Amino acid sequence: MPKFPTFREDDGMATVEYAIATLAAAALAGVLYLIVNSDAVVAGLTALIERALSVKF
Repeated sequence: MPKFPTFREDDGMATVEYAIATLAAAALAGVLYLIVNSDAVVAGLTALIERALSVKF
C-alpha cells in the first residue's frame, strides 16, 4: 500500500519564513527609498546641509 504524505512535518518552514522576511524587508526598503527621495525630504535635507555649511566661526 502506498504511503501518502501527512503534511504534519515542518521541513520547509524555515525556508518559507526566510522568504517572507526577505520580501517584507525588500518592501520596507522600497517604501523608505520612496520617502527619502520625495521632494519634501530632499528639500529639507538640502536646506539643512546648506545651513550647516554656511555657519561662520
